[in-house]
Amino acid sequence: MSRPTILLVDDEPANLAMMRKVLSDDYTLVFARNGAETMAALHKHRPAMVLLDIGLPDINGYDLCLKIKQSDTTGTIQVIFVTAYADPVNEAAGFFAGGVDYITKPVSPPIVRARVASHLSQVRAELLARSYREAISMLGQAGHFNDTDTGAHIWRMAAYAKALAKGAGWSIEDSEQLELAAPMHDTGKIGIPQSILRKPGPLDDAEWAIMKTHPQIGYDILSKSAAQVFQLAAEVALYHHEKWDGSGYPAGLAGEAIPQSARLVTLADVFDALSIKRPYKEAWPVDKIVAYVDSRSGTDFDPALVDVFHRTLPKLLDIQQMWDARDSELHLGQG
Repeated sequence: MSRPTILLVDDEPANLAMMRKVLSDDYTLVFARNGAETMAALHKHRPAMVLLDIGLPDINGYDLCLKIKQSDTTGTIQVIFVTAYADPVNEAAGFFAGGVDYITKPVSPPIVRARVASHLSQVRAELLARSYREAISMLGQAGHFNDTDTGAHIWRMAAYAKALAKGAGWSIEDSEQLELAAPMHDTGKIGIPQSILRKPGPLDDAEWAIMKTHPQIGYDILSKSAAQVFQLAAEVALYHHEKWDGSGYPAGLAGEAIPQSARLVTLADVFDALSIKRPYKEAWPVDKIVAYVDSRSGTDFDPALVDVFHRTLPKLLDIQQMWDARDSELHLGQG
């Protein structure tokens, strides 16, 4: 594993030599003595972090920090000010300019090492979270690649699932995990032939049998990861076609034997599917959707979650309006 690169910026050679001694065992170090050298080194070496003095000969550290942030297309470069300016005004100015920390000279080597390691660890965590989100996005899109006119359905439905989960008493953290997991519920459709997914008419018995394998396919794909969000997504993928009365598939589970995560996503999925216009149907009005959900309470849907649906409906409609506004802005921008 390659070592993180840190750019050290100071116009005093003795200070650079001291920081080299403190950090060289753990990091790849690059050095600059002014603003011009800093920007050149930034573009050449792409460091993960910059340790930045304020009193430079051609630019002050605050303005240089702003330039660093503006040039950072990844949004991941951390700037720590290392300076002799110990007063609160300068410290506040450093944070305002975009620094993540402020260390005053003379520095303590253990403190420098600890703070550098802490901030780089945070960057790694943020990059990992970004990777998860990108993987989730790709798997969600892949599951609907051969569907017709899915649009923003999976992302809007995921927001509905989060709102319903919160209404059902889930914690904020768990609700957000379900929002991330929900878009992957149809990942298994990757394994279903396009001729079946895009068939304009009803499926025959043989085709329907193949279609009903997609929950297991999705589970088999998603359960390979030990990450919590993918384990939750695997659970949702496997059970989102189960019904409260046991008439669903693939396992024919009934009642609370169906994980609540899947029951929530099923309800969110149906609400979204009914509320949007498709080539084969108009969008249903809210009162018709509510009547349908009520009519399927105890058969398709958990009656307790139908009650949650009623209580959460104003929030669901707010989410719907937000997405409608977003879609309108997109269409205007393309016009």
